Amino acid sequence: MLSLPRLRLLREVHRTGSLTAAARTLNYTPSAVSQQLKLLERETGATLLEAVGRGVRLTPAAQGLVGHTERILATLEEAEAELAAAQDAVRGTLRVAAFQSAMLTVAPTVLDALARDHPDLHVTITQREVEDAFAGLLAHEFDLIISEEYLGRPDPLREGVDRVELLRDPLHLALPLKGPWSARPRSLSDLGQAPWALDPADTPTGAWARAVCRQAGFEPQVRIDTLNPLLQVDFVRSGHAVAFVPALLGTRHLNSVRSVGLAGAPYRLLSIQVRSGRTRHPAVVACRTAIVEAVAHMSADTPEWTLH
Repeated sequence: MLSLPRLRLLREVHRTGSLTAAARTLNYTPSAVSQQLKLLERETGATLLEAVGRGVRLTPAAQGLVGHTERILATLEEAEAELAAAQDAVRGTLRVAAFQSAMLTVAPTVLDALARDHPDLHVTITQREVEDAFAGLLAHEFDLIISEEYLGRPDPLREGVDRVELLRDPLHLALPLKGPWSARPRSLSDLGQAPWALDPADTPTGAWARAVCRQAGFEPQVRIDTLNPLLQVDFVRSGHAVAFVPALLGTRHLNSVRSVGLAGAPYRLLSIQVRSGRTRHPAVVACRTAIVEAVAHMSADTPEWTLH
């Protein structure tokens, strides 16, 4: 009988495109992946990988095996969901990944609700940026992820993943209450010389922010380059920067900061994403319900005025 863990390794090489990437996703060393796939070749009696330059590619036999593996994994998850649904309580371990602002705003309320309604369910939440979270979801590292996408940068639909949209979270400009950048700007272009606190340029959020500034006619002068939204807000609060912030951070995290609406009312779209075979698992259903209810009762920050 073929080894399912080795089949998963082959699937990851196919999905990620290399032995090194598959090893990184599944917390193996590249040499361990190579050794396990050689054992899989012995089990199958077929050549599964062939060298291409410095890398490898799957043979037609391996690609067919990956297709069977996808179906096997989906069937196993459906079987687990059926067994779990037959139990008298939601229990087990649920692995969730979310980006930082969702961790700050949504996760605490969700954990409270799940602890109250499903005390036998153990939930772990890992902070991941969206692309890493998707990689972990597809590699079966996570059962459910909270993702975000920005206008002009839509998230691609992924085969085998079910998606539930949560809400449109408005994006605002955050200004300090004191210092040279506290004055009310007439338009975003008035902040062309301001110091900015932005996400790194190679992230979807950072790319979006820079594109908005460029559309306003300037290249932002990034003084604070960080993925941490609380650090960005703190530098705004102290008068050292201006920033873009999601309204969902709310007054809890945006106190002593002036919130300004942006022309065109840009927003980010938050969604829940789950592998199709995991969608009906009671733990996933319970967590998804708790997330939806938490978001429905959250209050977003209201801007003092809107730029035109």
